Amino acid sequence: MKKSMAPLLLGGALPWLAAAALAQEALADPAPVRTKSLGIVTVSGGQPSSLPTQIPTTIEGVTREEIETRINATDSEDALKYLPSLLVRKRYIGDYNHAILSTRASGTGNSARSAVYADGILLSNYLGNGIANGTNYAPRWGLVTPEEIERVDVMYGPFSANYPGNSAGAVVDYVTRMPTRLEAHVAAGYSSQPNELYGARRTFNGWQTSASLGSKSGDWSWWLNVNRTDSQGQPLTFTTVPVAAGTRGAAGKPVSGALAGLNTTNTPWYILGSGTQYHTLQDHAKLKLAYDITATLRASYTLGWWQNSAEGRPTSFLAGPDGQPVYGGPVNIQGRIYTLAPTAFPLTNDEQTHVMHGLSLKSRTQGPFDWELAASLYDYAHDRQRAPTVALPQAATGGPGTLQSQDGTGWNTLAAKGTWRPQGLQGAHIVDFGLGRDAYKLGIDKVNVLGAWIDGPGNPQAPVSDVGGRSGTTYLWAQDAWRLAPRWKAVLGLRWEDWSAHDGFTRTAGSRQAYARRSESHFSPKAALAYQWRSDTVLKASLGRAVRFPTVGELYGATSGGALSFINDPNLRPEKSWTGELSAERDLGSGLARATLFAETTRDALYSQLVPGTATSRVQNVDEVRTLGLELAYSGQPVWLRGLDLGGSLTYADSKIIANGANPASVGKWQPRVPLWRATGYATWEPDDRWAFTVAARYSGRQYSTLDNSDANGFAYMGASRYFTVDLRARLRLTRQLTAALGIDNANNYQYWNFHPYPQRTYTASLRWNL
Repeated sequence: MKKSMAPLLLGGALPWLAAAALAQEALADPAPVRTKSLGIVTVSGGQPSSLPTQIPTTIEGVTREEIETRINATDSEDALKYLPSLLVRKRYIGDYNHAILSTRASGTGNSARSAVYADGILLSNYLGNGIANGTNYAPRWGLVTPEEIERVDVMYGPFSANYPGNSAGAVVDYVTRMPTRLEAHVAAGYSSQPNELYGARRTFNGWQTSASLGSKSGDWSWWLNVNRTDSQGQPLTFTTVPVAAGTRGAAGKPVSGALAGLNTTNTPWYILGSGTQYHTLQDHAKLKLAYDITATLRASYTLGWWQNSAEGRPTSFLAGPDGQPVYGGPVNIQGRIYTLAPTAFPLTNDEQTHVMHGLSLKSRTQGPFDWELAASLYDYAHDRQRAPTVALPQAATGGPGTLQSQDGTGWNTLAAKGTWRPQGLQGAHIVDFGLGRDAYKLGIDKVNVLGAWIDGPGNPQAPVSDVGGRSGTTYLWAQDAWRLAPRWKAVLGLRWEDWSAHDGFTRTAGSRQAYARRSESHFSPKAALAYQWRSDTVLKASLGRAVRFPTVGELYGATSGGALSFINDPNLRPEKSWTGELSAERDLGSGLARATLFAETTRDALYSQLVPGTATSRVQNVDEVRTLGLELAYSGQPVWLRGLDLGGSLTYADSKIIANGANPASVGKWQPRVPLWRATGYATWEPDDRWAFTVAARYSGRQYSTLDNSDANGFAYMGASRYFTVDLRARLRLTRQLTAALGIDNANNYQYWNFHPYPQRTYTASLRWNL
């Protein structure tokens, strides 16, 4: 089937089940679709979505069929793997705390510069930014499983007034399945990663199982999905000491096994062991209900439940004269004395239960006026992390430790939207508008434990740190898609946001600091213009302002203790970005090609960085960051021969720090974790209706993790390296209902880093049954 000018956007049973399915086919409701003319994507249909009806800029996407055919998808974020200019920092299957999205001009340390939604429900975690405060702020990918996905759309840049300033990088919109007839699905998957790093060899395996059931009967539709993931990840952290930190002498326990190497600044160090080797067990359940109150009015409710139990464990490379592992105390390595803290090889036990609710009421008349009311709630119902403060081997069975709780943390959203199609103007105007409020509450309480760290109660009389606060944004927005002439169309928008932060505090064992209320208001204009130059070519220009307000974690989240500490700043300024792009899109008959020139200037950019020579990070405003780039994208089917689909992208981004009074050494240096070059490509061949073979590749050039680019060695722990990986997948339809797939991710076994090591060659196998 020939694609539209919006690539990739459209996306033996039991006898009584089969009969019921056939009987309900007549009740099928047409699924929501994306159509495109004059470079403006129009959304129609009744299924919940975060997208406005008129999308004025670059959009890419992937459908359920494409995911199943070409992607070894074990987590929902894998759907984005081969889209232009995107990278999710996923370190292992089920990565729940570091899988941050990187976009054209934003790195993997800036989770608050992209917006991720599922069925209109916010999954992005704007309680903080990146990794800080002894916690994480990655999107809540675990609330969507690959089996649920109907399609994923990505809008690049802050060009729609419907979205907050966090959309400066991209808006990712997952639409999950809502059956129009009886459906049932069962899937099972297995993965295996033979891993070798720093002389240690081990294989890490994982299992996933999933089941879904749904139907439509009369005015009711429903969908239920359950999923379990049991995953072992490779070690993510490493215990190190600089060689020069040791004093020469004969004291300390003589040990062997330390590995000599170079750190990110090419300074000699010893690698003493590995840590944070996660065994994670996750359960997910999703219930979706929809009721058609009338033929043009639908009520929808979503309940999501996610539970995680994860153990992070270390391994010491050090062995004493008796051959037993050494975990702490004075040690002697080749004539130098080092003193290892009790937490040099840390252990952690995480227990989390998060609950998500979403409710919407949406009209779909396609007449002069449509409207929608939507509300959502994300609740950290139970969120605890335990860690010992005593060294192994005692820590394996007990001893003192700490308990960190984030119970009650979360956010809620409330929005009202409308679409007005003035009559008598022959469709010259379509006006979208809305108002709403988003509210966030953060609380991170860390105390010492009474009794054993593994199961002892927290002692409120022995605090380590306690931080918290609230923020909220009230907003109004409107945008008008205006057909100026037969070949011209414009989209003009404006967003007003009134932000406040309050009830902020930080407390340690010896002090408590409360912070005054803050508030600011800002306008963000948006504009886009599309011109149908030729019958097969569209030219577009877009410009938008985005204001990204400081998160509660950045303002108030000072923490201490453990492996890392964080210094907050209650006086941070919001970052303000102007982003623009010029695009040309051409229909090549069997394919689609796009070239986009993009530019972004951000003032007061918010960054968290390690203080040199310490394990403490602090957040700061960077005066100005400027990015200029070019993105090329192509997708085609079939190409050259029957059943061959090709796609790929190439991105160039010159992203530099222009001014930074707080750190003059960073001026003129590359923005952290935004590579100069990156590319994706895939080829899928379907010789018949049963077989599909895919080879895909991803490339990223040199990156830096520090503002001053002092981390010259990217191929080391805490470095950010270039990479080139090749993925393979073969899918076979065994019967009409049964499908099997075999895959290899990182088939060339490239060893690469983004602070932590990425997975090495990983083998996958899956079996799926569909009613």
